[in-house]
Amino acid sequence: CIRQDWNQEVKTAGEFLIIDSFPVPGCQPVRNYHVKIFRGIADIGYKAAKKIYYYGFKVHALVSDNGYLLDYAVTKAAVHDAKETVELMINAHPINHYLLGDEGYLGKDLAAELKGMGYVL
Repeated sequence: CIRQDWNQEVKTAGEFLIIDSFPVPGCQPVRNYHVKIFRGIADIGYKAAKKIYYYGFKVHALVSDNGYLLDYAVTKAAVHDAKETVELMINAHPINHYLLGDEGYLGKDLAAELKGMGYVL
């Protein structure tokens, strides 16, 4: 709630938003199937850039083009990037109209849903 209220007060200068995610591994990959910490909360995800599977979480973040963090979400590692996009946009209430993301955010359904909200992916 504090971050959402603060977002109303802060003026982001640019017209672009940037969305991305990054992994938060809970252990070394060799222990992915044996780890007991966070059982039921974390799971196994895939980091395409390094071509490895990891056990843990994923942080999805929405920032303005001047670096201000508008919103973020921590999910299980296997949650697809595009799945959290709409919720982040709704929570942040950005006035910017262009959203930049990597290929993890490509898809006609997401683009259409964002277009209906007034954003261009």
